[in-house]
Amino acid sequence: MESQKPMAPKPAVAAAVKKEEKISNIRGIKNAFIVILCCAAAAVCIFLFGMGYGGNFEGGTTDGHPLNLAGTVYKGGFIVPILMTLLLTVIVLSVERWIALSSAAGKGNTSKFVADIKADLAANKIDAAMQRCKNQKGSVASVVYNTLVRYKEMDANTTLSKEQKLTTLRNEVEEATALEMPSLSQNLPILATLTTLGTLVGLLGTVMGMIKSFQALAASGSPDSTELSTGISEALVNTAFGIATGAFAVIFYNFYTNKIDNLSYAIDEIGFSIVATFAATHK
Repeated sequence: MESQKPMAPKPAVAAAVKKEEKISNIRGIKNAFIVILCCAAAAVCIFLFGMGYGGNFEGGTTDGHPLNLAGTVYKGGFIVPILMTLLLTVIVLSVERWIALSSAAGKGNTSKFVADIKADLAANKIDAAMQRCKNQKGSVASVVYNTLVRYKEMDANTTLSKEQKLTTLRNEVEEATALEMPSLSQNLPILATLTTLGTLVGLLGTVMGMIKSFQALAASGSPDSTELSTGISEALVNTAFGIATGAFAVIFYNFYTNKIDNLSYAIDEIGFSIVATFAATHK
């Protein structure tokens, strides 16, 4: 028997293989738990060896009265390193999201890229638009590129009806967008959680500090001024850390959410343009 020759790949299969080409390269931290552990270790070291340094207190020990702000913060108690961990986590993840979303935006201005792609579509320069996506990179370019690959596939297809082709293009836009969105919003839920958690932990430290203050006032005889000041310091320091953590988390979360919304709007706009162009140029 003659050996059978391997069948050549069908055009649709070839297009599918080509479609898997990665245009966007979003950099980011995949495991935020490692970030939290590193921030916790850094916070404990700063608290024990930096703020707890003997030179920050009278008598050279932590039992003495604090001589500076570092010593005062140390008097905030064990809640301080927890709050420092949360604050450092907010800062690190905010920087990480800045890097990730900067890479997701691609090279150049996104609005100009969208306008150039729409101009290429109007002139029926599909290959030029695909090359522009490769040069731009980023999430918007990735979605557009994958959709244009499907566009060319539908353009060469002679079996499907026009409505079926339009439906396929719309589904391609939605699928490509769904694949990109998780990378854009990664770690943002943690920032959203820290907006509330930081404030609540700070409030817990405040309450514990006030309890110590009232215990000093309730002591028999004259109140112990050292214990009283320690309790007040603990309350105020924890309040400050909690407010700072919550404020930073809210600001960065809203800022990055807005950037993601802008990218999503660009994807929706250009996806609609691709479908509308196909509908206008095909019977």
